[in-house]
Amino acid sequence: MMRLKSILMAAVTGAALAVGPAQAEDADPVAGGELAATCLGCHGIQGARNAYPSYRVPKIGGQNEAYLYGALKAYQTGDRDHPTMRAQTMELGDQEMRDIAAYFARQK
Repeated sequence: MMRLKSILMAAVTGAALAVGPAQAEDADPVAGGELAATCLGCHGIQGARNAYPSYRVPKIGGQNEAYLYGALKAYQTGDRDHPTMRAQTMELGDQEMRDIAAYFARQK
């Protein structure tokens, strides 16, 4: 089952990377910054850890924009399993996810 998840995630990420340049042209990092306030509550805190199961929350600033978009999309569809991230992405539209990805990609 884990192998299948890995293959699916690689396919989703690959598809996102394939559309990366067009996506970047349409994305608005300023709008993404406004949308990312909730994200920063976990991803913007140095040394933050998830309560259960306990693990370090990844810092996503400076990550590849297409990768971030693909990850958000995968959380939304359930292809990537994390209940909190799934809940956070459920109400986001495609443009909003592109904007958030553009914002974080431009951070350090």
